[in-house]
Amino acid sequence: MGSLLDHLVEITGHRDHDLLDISVMTALLNMVGVAEARVMELFQSRGELFVRPRVWISGGAVKTVDDEQVTAEQPGEPIVSFPGLVACIAQRKNRLEETRENGQHVLWIPIWQNDKVSTCLEIAHIQPFTAQMLQVMEGILSVYRNYQSLLDYSERDSLTGLLNRKTFDEKFARMVNAKPSESTAPDDGDRRHHHDVKSQWLAVIDIDHFKRVNDQFGHLYGDEVLILVANVLRTSFRAQDRVFRFGGEEFVVLLRSATLADAQMVFERFRSNIEQNSFPQVGQITVSIGFASISQETPVVILGRADQALYYAKDHGRNQVCYYDELLDQGLLQVGKKVESVEFFFDDPTDS
Repeated sequence: MGSLLDHLVEITGHRDHDLLDISVMTALLNMVGVAEARVMELFQSRGELFVRPRVWISGGAVKTVDDEQVTAEQPGEPIVSFPGLVACIAQRKNRLEETRENGQHVLWIPIWQNDKVSTCLEIAHIQPFTAQMLQVMEGILSVYRNYQSLLDYSERDSLTGLLNRKTFDEKFARMVNAKPSESTAPDDGDRRHHHDVKSQWLAVIDIDHFKRVNDQFGHLYGDEVLILVANVLRTSFRAQDRVFRFGGEEFVVLLRSATLADAQMVFERFRSNIEQNSFPQVGQITVSIGFASISQETPVVILGRADQALYYAKDHGRNQVCYYDELLDQGLLQVGKKVESVEFFFDDPTDS
């Protein structure tokens, strides 16, 4: 019992989705001894639901998307690939147990929030789940479910379901302050090597002429455009990347562990996906994107660079992707140019 209480204390001590997922997987591994388990997120793309794992148990250890280099070409699996999960949600159950052809017993547990499911757990065991195992799991998952709701309320944008601006400030500052080997790109003097070196990138994305959408079609259609753009964002980036609604029609992406060539390809593909997407009533929408490498500069400087690249894109035709260092090398931008379009909420350590 003491061990269970220790796990519950750990779960309730987190204010971060990633750490919360890891804690519940660790509790299931230690307290129940499950063979395999996954925390899965559900998201929609082009009217179809997809599922992809965030945290899982494999080989007696808890792993995350940061441990496995999941490519952007593998955004997830269609939910129809998991008939047990589909049946559980359709029947509005809190759990459903099924036995697979290999004899493995699987428990599906959707996390219901306001009659919707955005997260579920898949728990597998070599033997049928006993009443005691189910009781222990229910205690762990009840706490997990409650804290999931609290974190969603504080960390996510209520309209799109993406992470919000407050969460961006916290996660980006943490990434910049991490060790260089963990989260930073080469120094500016080594920009020529970015095509070959895996680095971290920040992109600022703005919907072109969004005010016209609101003025011509009304705010309800404007909100629908924001939701659909958010859905395309989810499917265009990997689970280990982070996507935020920054405010209004502006979004931010933290792209992890990618070369410059890959970053340019991924951002360009997202731009093309938006351009080719059909938006009901509104028609075609385009986006402009500016991005910069995440270096050892302050968060304000890095975000300012990406924003400079964005506004260069918007001032020179829109519907394009611009890279800050490339614009700088070509003499199209100046170092230290002030950008007044974004309010910064970071604490700058250089301020006295």
